[in-house]
Amino acid sequence: MKFTSLLLAIGCVAVAVVDEGRSPRVLKINFRRGVVVGDRGLSGLRRRDGTVNSTLQNRIGLYTIDIGIGNPPQPISALIDTGSSDALINTNVSQLCEQSSRPCAPSGTYNANASSTSQYINSLFNISYVDGSGAAGDFVADDVRISGQQVRGVQIGVAYKSSSPQSVLGIGLSSNEALASRGDSKREYVNFPAKMVDDGVIASNSYSLWLNDINAPDGSVLFGGIDTDRYEPPLVSMPMQKVDGKFSEFFITMTSLSLNNETLADNLSLAVLLDSGSTFSYLPNRVTQSIYSAVNARFNEQSGAAFVPCSLADSGASLRFNFSSPASVTVPLRELVIDPTSLSGRPVSFGDGVSACYLGIMPSGGSSGSSANVLGDTFLRSAYVVYDLQGKNIALANTRYNVTASNVQEIPSDGKIPDAVDASNPVRATTGLPGQRSGTAAVGSSASPFAAVVLALVVSIMISYA
Repeated sequence: MKFTSLLLAIGCVAVAVVDEGRSPRVLKINFRRGVVVGDRGLSGLRRRDGTVNSTLQNRIGLYTIDIGIGNPPQPISALIDTGSSDALINTNVSQLCEQSSRPCAPSGTYNANASSTSQYINSLFNISYVDGSGAAGDFVADDVRISGQQVRGVQIGVAYKSSSPQSVLGIGLSSNEALASRGDSKREYVNFPAKMVDDGVIASNSYSLWLNDINAPDGSVLFGGIDTDRYEPPLVSMPMQKVDGKFSEFFITMTSLSLNNETLADNLSLAVLLDSGSTFSYLPNRVTQSIYSAVNARFNEQSGAAFVPCSLADSGASLRFNFSSPASVTVPLRELVIDPTSLSGRPVSFGDGVSACYLGIMPSGGSSGSSANVLGDTFLRSAYVVYDLQGKNIALANTRYNVTASNVQEIPSDGKIPDAVDASNPVRATTGLPGQRSGTAAVGSSASPFAAVVLALVVSIMISYA
C-alpha cells in the first residue's frame, strides 16, 4: 500500500436508498468536504445472493470503509487496501492516539478490553513499510461487522506503537501478511476475505473493485461477486504473476502504453502491482519520461511530483494501458490531472501564473530502484477489477462511470468469474518483479508501503515552466 498524506478533512452523510428488484437495501455515502469526520454509522446492507456490497468513501486519495469491531461494535473508518493483507487498527491507548491533537479520531480506535468477544492471540504483530513507517502490538481475534454482516473471529493487528493514525483493512493474499512475507509461513493465517468464505458470507475468495471517477464521492467493493452494469465488456481474466515462486501480491503483466494513437512504450512484459492503497501510479523512469514529454509535464524534484497545466484535463486525450490480449484499460487524462487544492487547500502555479495540477503518474524507482511499479487509484478509477484470490487471477475491463444500474452476479465456489473471457495468450512478466533487474524496483520483504512518496504540500509553489 502506498498513499499520500493528505491535509484535508472530509465528512460524510449516510443515506439509505432502496434498489428495487436487485437489493432490498443499498447504502450511499455523500460527502461534505472540509468538515471533520463526525458520526460514522455502520452500513446497513444485507446479504445478497452470497455477496456483500460495501460502499467506499473517496477522500481525494484515500478509499475508506466503515466497519465495527468487537461487541458492542467499535466504529472504525479503515483504508481498504488491496496492497496489504493484515488488518491494522490503532488502540485507544497508543502513544500516537493519546496525543492532545487526537490524530486517530477520524479513523477511530479499538479497545480490546471493551469487547466481550475479543480473544488475545499473541504479541507478534509487527508490520513495517519501505518508507520506514509501521506499527507493532498484539494480534487478537474479534468479530467484525461490515455492511450488516457479522464475520466472527477475524484476526486483527492492534497497534500499540504506530507511526500513522489511519486504520487499514488489508484484503490481499494471505501469503502477503506481515509475518508470512518475512518468511514465517507457519504464521500465515486466514485473513479477512478468506474468513468471509469460511463463515459462509461469500461463496468464493474474490471481490470486484469499482472506484468510479475522480469527482465521485463513492465507489464500491463487491466481495464474492461482480456487477456487470459497472463495466464495458470484455472482462478479461489473466493470471497473477508469481514472486519468488509463489503468489503473494497482485502483479499482472503490462505490455504497452499509448497516448491516443501514439505508442509511448511497447514490448514491455512489465510486472505492475494493482494497489488501491496507492493514491498515484508509479512506472519506470523511461516510461514516465515518455508520458511527460507527450503531455508537456514538468517533474519537480523538490515536491517529487509531476505538474501539468490544469487545462490538460479538458484535452479529451487518453492513455491506453495494454495487458495480455485482449485486456486494455483506457484512462482519460482528466482522471490523471489532480488539483493540488484538493490535497493542500492551496493552489499551485507555474512561473507565468498558469494554474498547475499534479499528474497522477510518477517515476517508480529513481536511480536506485526502491519501489514497485504500481497502478494505483489514478489508474484503478478507470478500470473495473476482479481480484480472484482463489484462482490467482485478475480480470480487467473498462469502467462505466457514474452508473446507477446494477446487475450483481455471484462468483461461485469454483471461482469461475461470470462473464469473463480468458486472455488468449497470457504474457509472463520478465521485468519489474521483486528481485528482477529491470531499472524498476523491488517491493521489499514487508507488506506494501504506507507512504513511499509524500508530496511536499506548501503554501505556494512557483515553478518555471518551459
